[in-house]
Amino acid sequence: MNSSKESGPSDPTRPMELSVVMPCLNEADTVATCVEKAVRAMKEAGIVGEVVVADNGSTDGSQELAVEQGARIVNVPQRGYGAALMHGIEASRGKYVLMGDADDSYDFLEIPKFIDSLRQGHDLVQGCRLPRGGGRVLPGAMPFLHRWFGNPVLSWLVRLMFRIPINDIYCGMRGFTRKHYDQLDLRSPGMEFATEMIIKSGLHRDSHGTSWSQVPITLHPDGRQAHPPHLRTFRDGWRTLRLFLAFSPTWTFFRPGLVLLMIGLVGYALALPQVKVFGAALDVHTLLVASLFVLMGWQCVLLATLARIFTGREGMMPPHEKLEHVTVERGLAFGIAAGIGGAAMIGFVVWRWWQQDFGALDYPFTMRWVVPGVTLVAIGFQTAMASLMSGVLMMQRSRRLDRPIAGTNEDHPTTPASPQETLS
Repeated sequence: MNSSKESGPSDPTRPMELSVVMPCLNEADTVATCVEKAVRAMKEAGIVGEVVVADNGSTDGSQELAVEQGARIVNVPQRGYGAALMHGIEASRGKYVLMGDADDSYDFLEIPKFIDSLRQGHDLVQGCRLPRGGGRVLPGAMPFLHRWFGNPVLSWLVRLMFRIPINDIYCGMRGFTRKHYDQLDLRSPGMEFATEMIIKSGLHRDSHGTSWSQVPITLHPDGRQAHPPHLRTFRDGWRTLRLFLAFSPTWTFFRPGLVLLMIGLVGYALALPQVKVFGAALDVHTLLVASLFVLMGWQCVLLATLARIFTGREGMMPPHEKLEHVTVERGLAFGIAAGIGGAAMIGFVVWRWWQQDFGALDYPFTMRWVVPGVTLVAIGFQTAMASLMSGVLMMQRSRRLDRPIAGTNEDHPTTPASPQETLS
């Protein structure tokens, strides 16, 4: 089913300025109200626009109710909040896009404040429901855990990990330019779609010159009666946190790796000379534990490097300039050198053993050579294998050099990519 009704002045010479996109799955209680408010807001503000309802397979008549109020229906067979929005946005025709839920928790009469900010040149205008950003949450509009723990904590993590000045990352009402959306190449079909948009906008702000804005809005109680909210607190919270980790190899791997390496090296500095700590002499057992920390830390550093290469090559993050110049040969050379150094230390102990006709060894002495030697061999092997793996990732880059940027067509640069391409 498809229907269309443009809002605002009827001057056919004016281009479509705004597309309001609403994901919908059995929202018969509220979708008509949301569409009516959006159409009214655009008409009163003189905005040439449309309302696109991305329907995810509703069976309660939501489509008909939305069409009656002037919406255009885009049927989306793939289930998921993100999947619905991606298809709806791809089918939109406006210069600007405003997305918002169809459960009547967002007041679409607030559309003009988003458009005003977009017209001022901002690429992304984020709504903020929390008092920290000037917003307001009406009684009963947000569950206790979401308001006082989940949303503030996850928003704080975004500010910390990605340096993005957003106070309400989970707010689903936001406006953005279609050009900016096409640059992001979003891929999440679930609830984390909105979070991915924020993170990628922040990660690409230097290369794309992204301009931000935040407007306060009021969150109203969910108007649905037929079914509970689609959001699942712990499942969707974990998926959001998992997305943070995927887009931040620095926080996921590199910084924990450095901490582990520092602990291991401190252990070596104390154990090799048998320093006494609180009366206890640290010996080879401490050395073994320190080696474990060193190996775990180095593994994290290698994973951070590989993850950063992969995310840069796949367009998830901007390419890392220094890593672009790292070669497989350099990594192999370091790995081989570390392996030879470790093998030499082990060989020295074998030579000493041979000198004593393979008799009893002085374990406190020999283990101070064997443990670091084994650790160096392991580090060398890990580094060599990781270097070869980085070569595989770089080969992927050379295969994709001629691929068009997501959301464009080589012959028609302004033609949006199809939903199938976006979701692949």
